[in-house]
Amino acid sequence: MGQRDDGGPTISDEEWARFSEQVGREAAQAPKEPSARARMVTERLRREDEERTRAARRGPFGRRRGRAAVPHEPPGWRTGPEWQERTARGRAKRRLKAGVAVVFIAGLALVAVRPELVIDRMTGKAGAREEAAKAAPLPAESVRPTAAPPDVYPDRPTLKEPFRGSPALQWADGAAGIEVPEAESVGGAPQEEIADALVKAKQFLVAANLDPAVLRGERPTSALALLDPRDDRTPGEVAVSYDRPSAEHDPLTLFTRYDPAELRPVGDVVKVRGRMWVETGAEPGQASVKADYTFVYPFVKVTGNQEDVARTIVRRELTFTVFDPSRWQRTQGKLWLFHYRPDISNTTCDRGDGYLHPSFFSDPAGANGPEPSGTPVDPYDRTKTIGELPQEGCLLASRT
Repeated sequence: MGQRDDGGPTISDEEWARFSEQVGREAAQAPKEPSARARMVTERLRREDEERTRAARRGPFGRRRGRAAVPHEPPGWRTGPEWQERTARGRAKRRLKAGVAVVFIAGLALVAVRPELVIDRMTGKAGAREEAAKAAPLPAESVRPTAAPPDVYPDRPTLKEPFRGSPALQWADGAAGIEVPEAESVGGAPQEEIADALVKAKQFLVAANLDPAVLRGERPTSALALLDPRDDRTPGEVAVSYDRPSAEHDPLTLFTRYDPAELRPVGDVVKVRGRMWVETGAEPGQASVKADYTFVYPFVKVTGNQEDVARTIVRRELTFTVFDPSRWQRTQGKLWLFHYRPDISNTTCDRGDGYLHPSFFSDPAGANGPEPSGTPVDPYDRTKTIGELPQEGCLLASRT
């Protein structure tokens, strides 16, 4: 190594190049101190990650969000027109984000309260429901249907719409669903006798299945007053069933009843569909007034879930005999009840107290006695007579 004029060592160009290269390599390998802004961003991300972890441990409720840290920026950053433009853009973005957040939160709240609204839109059920709500009432049933009502919009009933999701939505309300056909002489029974029997048959159906007092469990005085006092069988059976109800003597075989201490009807509408017609009787001078009607009752529990609505479907077949008074002894203006048969869906099978006991969605498993079994029966299917339906055991209803 040589010396400079001042006595210091001289470094050749080649040695200086090697030295510079080594210093560059070591500088590149040395750990770098992060800038203040980088440290700040890292710290903010760490805190946000910790907050998400704490929120996950708390669950979906009680979520809290702290104020975001203000970034530390170099002097002069917030001065001049450039900063004002940035600030204006920042305010606009924040307002936009806040508006989106409000809409998003409102949407989440709506989904939490009414999840079916979103599900309905996704599944197409909402359109089917709207079409069902707009559908015109069905014309009166003049003959036995050849097919069951379609099951295209199954839905749970609500307090506001107790017949939602039911074919009964298009049925007539109450007594309007019981239409009296035009009378004519049949089987030797005079036309006027048949006309009177048709009117009285409707009165009996209304008194037995739509009278609020009878529905609450009171004695069916008006209905019984329509029956011929010469018939000592029906009034006696009714008296026994009301005084000592049991599985063998059940008032529900002829009258619809619920316990007001247990159930409360939803609204004052009972949906009704069916028909009434006249056939030749079993003997000369007799005619048979036939009635086949289905009644749909919505209920809620007096105690319990006040939003849970259940429907019970009661179908009744009745036959009243009309006599030619010149051939048969009978009481003028009274009905002779010859035959009756009920079919009740959504009521417990093991209760013999003479009241309806529907099952509700909110009921715990096993709360309503033995579970129904067998092939499901559609209570809205009126293509068969009650006698043609399965009769044994606790049967399963396919819908209510």
